[in-house]
Amino acid sequence: MGVRGGTGSRVRRGKNGATSVESINFGPLATWIGFNLRMAQEATFQAFSRQSLEIGESPGRFATLTLIARNPGISQTELSQAAGRDKSSLTPVVEDLVRRGLVERKRLNHDRRAYCLNVTSDGKKTLSTMMRCARRHERNLDKIIGLRDRKRFLQILKKLQTGFE
Repeated sequence: MGVRGGTGSRVRRGKNGATSVESINFGPLATWIGFNLRMAQEATFQAFSRQSLEIGESPGRFATLTLIARNPGISQTELSQAAGRDKSSLTPVVEDLVRRGLVERKRLNHDRRAYCLNVTSDGKKTLSTMMRCARRHERNLDKIIGLRDRKRFLQILKKLQTGFE
């Protein structure tokens, strides 16, 4: 999405059906990293959402399922920290995955208030399908970013993640 000056706005449809604003005066937002980072995140999330709809899954479940599958027995607290989400916003996601039989939740023996999470066999099948979709999405991102710039781009993103601690 190009950010331009001007006072009017026109909506233009891109080749993938998405809309973009051609002439809005963004003022200082046009050059602010935070705003552009948020807009880029939204665009990539929407693109992944469109692909995920083809398989009938929510892209918001992908990271959660992946983290649980890669870390069997992870607690909800650890999961919320790893996913960068507060526990209260992650709980409904976990409850949905449990309700759908994709994740099992068991109380920890040493702390009856905490749960450990594991992906079920149905969850593994769903994750496998979602992984194919995610890989296709990553290939599309590689086309936009370029394979030469991918490593440096990831380094910068990770630096942003840890730079405010």
